[in-house]
Amino acid sequence: MPRRKKNKKTKGKNLEKSEEKNIAEPKINVDENNLEEKLKTAAKGLYYISETDAEILTFSGEKAKAVTKEEVLSQTKSAADTPVEERSFAEFFARLTETQDWFGDEEKETAQKFVRLKELLEKNLKDLNVFKLGKVQLDVYAVGLDADSILMGIKTKAVET
Repeated sequence: MPRRKKNKKTKGKNLEKSEEKNIAEPKINVDENNLEEKLKTAAKGLYYISETDAEILTFSGEKAKAVTKEEVLSQTKSAADTPVEERSFAEFFARLTETQDWFGDEEKETAQKFVRLKELLEKNLKDLNVFKLGKVQLDVYAVGLDADSILMGIKTKAVET
């Protein structure tokens, strides 16, 4: 008899875990409807490679009339005289998404993840542009405006000497 009780408890615990898992899944799906959450998921595990490796993170700012260096400086709370280099969105993603013939499986998968991130940004944001703020140690923002004119996208760091 003690064996059956133990098994019932185990079965009960397994059911509870399964039920908890089923309850948690809709919550995840609801969050995935949020663009910031989609970007976070798409960027997870991605790093921007320069003279350092920096994680790709999401950036969500405030309402903006346009995607300008002044707007990015303001919304990132950077000094107005911070050096800013603008790059095209396509140029920024070109080296991240291009598959080389010498790539192994890991590099190919990383390139595909960057392709999916790029496509997600293109599909959901307009006026996409890239801004590198600072000198040598840079804050990099690939941003555009969402449907509500909120400045949004991704950010990372780079070291360029």
